[in-house]
Amino acid sequence: MKKLLLVLSILFVFTSCEDEISVDLNNAEPRLVIEASINWFKGTAGNEQQIKLTLSAPYFDDEVPPANGATIFITDENNNTFNFIENGVTGIYQNSTFIPVIDGVYNLTVIYEGDTYTATETLKSVASIEFVEQNDEGGFTGEETELKAFYTDPADEENYYFFEFISDIPAIPTLEVYDDEFTNGNQIFGFYTEEELDTGDVVTIRNYGVSRRFYEFMFILLQQNSEEGGGPFETQPATVRGNCINTTSPDDFPFGYFRLSEVDEFIYVVE
Repeated sequence: MKKLLLVLSILFVFTSCEDEISVDLNNAEPRLVIEASINWFKGTAGNEQQIKLTLSAPYFDDEVPPANGATIFITDENNNTFNFIENGVTGIYQNSTFIPVIDGVYNLTVIYEGDTYTATETLKSVASIEFVEQNDEGGFTGEETELKAFYTDPADEENYYFFEFISDIPAIPTLEVYDDEFTNGNQIFGFYTEEELDTGDVVTIRNYGVSRRFYEFMFILLQQNSEEGGGPFETQPATVRGNCINTTSPDDFPFGYFRLSEVDEFIYVVE
């Protein structure tokens, strides 16, 4: 009986000492976030593109405010100008006349609230995904489903790849980057593993050709996230600078990146 009373007393102490803790965080001035990913999917014209502008928000805010009223355009080496027009007040700016050219150099200009932001990038080609192998005994537990998306790296070229694996489990896509430093000219694979995949689940696999600078940017970004840490656009231990600069006020730099990629997409149904 004494032991029972002692246990009940301990439980009472621990359950009675729950205090609400209020954490005061310093709120910095919002910065512009530029999500300028120009994706040319193989087999399409690539003329329809969009750029998303938002503003950085406090850590505990549930909503990310759009950046409205910006002027956005991209120019290419042939003096073509592609204007991006905002769809309502969504912060999503669209263009339907874009002309993608492999290895073409493009210049982005964003004018927002008196500041001008610019970036330059090259549209990179990508190797096609040839087939996918499935292993149902993967991971440390031997119970995870592993997928390997194989592609052949072009010989005598310096190539960088950005893989995106999209499924309903989890809701946030799995992202990986690869280079061909030790696999040049060989057949290699993008790798994905998930314990909760079931037969019939659909996994969308996308392989993007990217520049070395984007590879390094995303590599650092992904290294700052543990597997349980969520997506790469969560709050980071240190700021990772993209290739967009503020030419008006250099210290007020934006977040985000201007990337142009040829993309190969493979829809895989789990067996």
